[in-house]
Amino acid sequence: MTDTTANAPNDPAGPWAIPVRRPLPGDDKPKSTTSFPRKVWHLLVGIKDALALIFLLLFFVALFGLLSGRPNAGLPVSQGALLIELDGIVSEQPSEVDPLAALSGGAQLKEIRVRDVVHALEVAADDKRVTSVVLDLDRFLGGGQVSLAEIGAAVDKVRAKKKPVLAFATAYTTDSYQVAAHASEIWADGIGGVAIAGPGGSRLYYKGLMDRLGVTAHIYRVGTFKSAVEPFLRTDQSPEAKEADLAYASVLWDNWLTDVKKARPAAKLDAFIADTAGAVRAAGNDLSKASVDAGLVDKVGSRMAFNRRVAEISGAADDSKPWEYNAIPLENWVAANPPSTSGSTIAVVPVVGEIVDGEAPSGVAGGETVAKHILDAATDSSVKAIVLRVDSPGGSVLASEEIRQALLAAKAKKLPIVVSMANVAASGGYWVSTPADRIFAEPETITGSIGVFGILPSFDQALAKIGVNADGIATTPLSGQPDVFGGVNDEFNALAQASVEDIYARFTGLVAKSRKQPIEKIRTIAEGRVWAGGTARQIGLIDQFGGLPDALKAAAKLAKVDGDFHAKYFEDEPSEFSKMLASWSGAEEETAALPRGWFGIAAMNRQLTERRLVQDLTMLTQAGSVQASCLDCRAYLPAVPRPGQAEAKGFLGALALLLK
Repeated sequence: MTDTTANAPNDPAGPWAIPVRRPLPGDDKPKSTTSFPRKVWHLLVGIKDALALIFLLLFFVALFGLLSGRPNAGLPVSQGALLIELDGIVSEQPSEVDPLAALSGGAQLKEIRVRDVVHALEVAADDKRVTSVVLDLDRFLGGGQVSLAEIGAAVDKVRAKKKPVLAFATAYTTDSYQVAAHASEIWADGIGGVAIAGPGGSRLYYKGLMDRLGVTAHIYRVGTFKSAVEPFLRTDQSPEAKEADLAYASVLWDNWLTDVKKARPAAKLDAFIADTAGAVRAAGNDLSKASVDAGLVDKVGSRMAFNRRVAEISGAADDSKPWEYNAIPLENWVAANPPSTSGSTIAVVPVVGEIVDGEAPSGVAGGETVAKHILDAATDSSVKAIVLRVDSPGGSVLASEEIRQALLAAKAKKLPIVVSMANVAASGGYWVSTPADRIFAEPETITGSIGVFGILPSFDQALAKIGVNADGIATTPLSGQPDVFGGVNDEFNALAQASVEDIYARFTGLVAKSRKQPIEKIRTIAEGRVWAGGTARQIGLIDQFGGLPDALKAAAKLAKVDGDFHAKYFEDEPSEFSKMLASWSGAEEETAALPRGWFGIAAMNRQLTERRLVQDLTMLTQAGSVQASCLDCRAYLPAVPRPGQAEAKGFLGALALLLK
């Protein structure tokens, strides 16, 4: 075979010339010249194009979801029943949906804003388009007592205009019945009824378990009644804590009874509550019949029978389906009837949820976030005064002080400051109220708890039990302190306690100056003790009873506003993206899964107790600053996890899961 790669002897290029391959038969056939890198590049481009298409598709799906999910200002019917479905809880400020939790399949309990419900009812009272009101309480998990009283008062305004208000639930509990009592007709399912528990219950104490595990809780506190840290110090509740808890719980219970008896004067309420089991036995073990016999329920029937009754009043949506009535959903009604914006502007800045350092989404009072809202209101030339709406058990002292300083900056601009306390305004919630020119609260408001604490766990004894020891060097008494593995020394403990006592002195001093009372008197009502609104007024912690409308009127008067005024809220609303996530993450399925019967609600309360356990252990492991917080007050707020409240992690987080 001829060597076609060799050079010819007379090749002028010489022996080092690059060989040239001569054409062979078949070389004229086309062959692929695409290299491997080019193939990889084409693959990457294809992936990029596919991802772009996917993201574009998701964008349009999200846009469709936003447009279709947004409440329509147009009403579905010209006349009908205003349908208020309280599926979940009512709160001052619905919390932001956690995107990570939503995308991972989790769902938060639905929250309905109190002021939307109240405004909707007040407008409905005078609007001819609303011929009746339906309170669907079948999956209602409650809210703060002040919030429930506000909704009940708004229902009374509808009834005062001779419009029927009908309530339905399979089973009524303490919270749902407080609202239902104001209805003109109360319906219950035949397998349900009314079971009133009232305030009270037990909480967990971890001292015995911590001793067994070798976990030491270093507690720094001031206040005989500062019982927030007792679960880590004791195996039971102290007599002082029981005294304080029973005092304000009794006031709340008396107010509940007064509200319900006024709304249902003919009901045999006291006898039914005193011996519910006996009343049920007398009714042949039928709770619904016992509820009717006691005058707590007007009619027993299924949801279909209830809907037929509403259709008789407000018309049927379809004559062939008499069990479907003309309904005006709450969301549509609120969208179609926005609050008035006429007259002067009074800013309302909510402080809702736990007070935490830094920024925080809605439902949690971030110190930086709330302070920014206050300063925004102070620099708004249209704002004549500021109303701070507080519904918080407190939290970080540093964050509370940041909010207070922002209020002082607003006062320096000659803006009147009025505080309106909702369900709870305790500890840090009272700290932020001290700059007010006037403080309003309701008899059911929980306030006070003027005390502070710090908490820090150490695990030296726990590690020693498994053969792990810590050792090292120190150049000063505070080197390496607090040493959570080797043990916290006396010098650090003394410094921490001194810091807490200093902050307590500042707290009581602020209250004394704000309330224009001697410091000695404030010390006698402080000590971390919690007070109900009625008692708080007697001892001078608040100025007068009244809700948010009263606070707005007082702010307008202090600002010398002549004529009309309106409230302008400075707050972070849940984003449209958050609302979309709520719908995508199965919120509807979560609502449908909420309990309806008496046993189902009892089971839900068990889950809420588990959440309380995680909150307690989270506080032990993650409290990063001195706290002015009333943890017992959380029992009188909706027990739902808020964004920014992380689950307990690490050793105690695992322990919490084991205990579940």
